[in-house]
Amino acid sequence: MNTPKLTEQEEAPNCWQCRHFAVSWDPKMPYSCRLMGFKSRILPAIEVLRADGLRCQGFMRKPAAATGCSESPTPTTVRKLA
Repeated sequence: MNTPKLTEQEEAPNCWQCRHFAVSWDPKMPYSCRLMGFKSRILPAIEVLRADGLRCQGFMRKPAAATGCSESPTPTTVRKLA
């Protein structure tokens, strides 16, 4: 069965991939949207959909994580125990 591929604008925003998403210190309101300035018990994109009836318009995908580290580790010598 072939299902059409959705574009990024058509997909529901995933807060875990958004640069404005944060985990809050408050156990009763563990999720936070820094762009809109609120904390919630549920993911902010779901809260926005419930309140507004529209998908979150502030979603911005996080930049891709850098692969590898900028400095190469110092080689170490392994000694054999006699």
